[in-house]
Amino acid sequence: MVFSWRKKKPRSFNGDKKKELEIPRHFLCPITLDLMKDPVTLSSGITYDRESIEKWLDDGNFTCPVSNQVLRSFDQIPNHSLRKMIQDWCVENRSYGVERIPTPRIPVSSAEVSEVLFSIMDSTRRLDRCACLDSLHKLKKWGLESERNKRCMVANAAAAGAIAAAFDAFAGESVDKNINVLEEILFVINWMFPLTEQAQRYIGSQASLHCIALFLKSEDLSLKQNAITVLAELLSCNQKYTQALTTIDGINKTLFHFINKPICPSITKPSLTLIYDMVSLSNENTTTEFINMGLIPLLLEIMIDSQKAICEKALALIDQLCETEQGRGFAYDDALAMPVLVKKILRVSELATEYSVSAIWKLSKGDEKALMEALQFGAFQKLLLLIQVGCNDKTKEKATELLKLLNPYRPGLECIDSLDFKNIKRSF
Repeated sequence: MVFSWRKKKPRSFNGDKKKELEIPRHFLCPITLDLMKDPVTLSSGITYDRESIEKWLDDGNFTCPVSNQVLRSFDQIPNHSLRKMIQDWCVENRSYGVERIPTPRIPVSSAEVSEVLFSIMDSTRRLDRCACLDSLHKLKKWGLESERNKRCMVANAAAAGAIAAAFDAFAGESVDKNINVLEEILFVINWMFPLTEQAQRYIGSQASLHCIALFLKSEDLSLKQNAITVLAELLSCNQKYTQALTTIDGINKTLFHFINKPICPSITKPSLTLIYDMVSLSNENTTTEFINMGLIPLLLEIMIDSQKAICEKALALIDQLCETEQGRGFAYDDALAMPVLVKKILRVSELATEYSVSAIWKLSKGDEKALMEALQFGAFQKLLLLIQVGCNDKTKEKATELLKLLNPYRPGLECIDSLDFKNIKRSF
């Protein structure tokens, strides 16, 4: 088996010197060929940088990368002597721009994690926010130190449930009094995905949902991101919490604002996902409110030039909104609807094509004017090509039906370039 890491050129330092400084080969990790920061030795006797060999083992490999020897154990013994030699070499060559590697911290143990989680459960029972905050700071500090520490925390079966229970308890007592501890919980629990069923129950409680909705209005960008990420994760785990979310006052306006005034993709994408989940409930009031806010023209605007993930989610939402008569009416009245939907066929992804064809199919059924508009923007050619290159059965069925509906209107109809949006004027 040939490993790509063997082809990488060893790193060197130039600094301000004319002569290039070569790193001693035994200081380099055999996997990355970079200077080792935390050298550890495997049972095969070969030393690697801890981060590199952990990734190798996490990927499902059970052999030594250099010797290809099956490992008797996955224990990683710190090579303190080599690490000290590397640090001394860094100090000696500071003039070349080499920075001394820090002494690595001892990885956290499962026993230490269990002890802190017990402390969190105890402080939650007593509603002692100061004690709980101290414990959360320990978890946060460990998690930020290394990915290994994060994995150790997540591996504890009680972790997500204990932290989520603390969030529910302190949110239920008072958000204002416990805001610091609640913010820290949201930060840490983002490492605990997918949420366990127990954690879902606590995060999905009315007290927790109202607290998270309040945090979505915060000026703190990091807090907004943590809050909306947890909400999206909760609904992806179990759709039963979607109904509870729709009952929270102001949540629709908040999510719409995130799309109308985008802050960053990490907030826009989960916002689109949450709105999709909410309108998929067939809740007429929720769907009507989003449509009346102007969601459909907004989605069409952002789809013109957006990244793949956002475009897919926006198309999915347009398709879902077109399930209703009101949604189809708003989409049809928008001059951008048909050209944008036609444009996205075979241009973004297979999923985007599926949503585009579905939305066009819903808009065009039984509507002669919509069929002629779709034909003008090149829908017939796109659908014909789609069937030729292949697609899933559901999309193929809708594309075939659309071709049959479009065919009678083809003779003598001039096609418009659907990519030229500058010449398209909205009717409102």
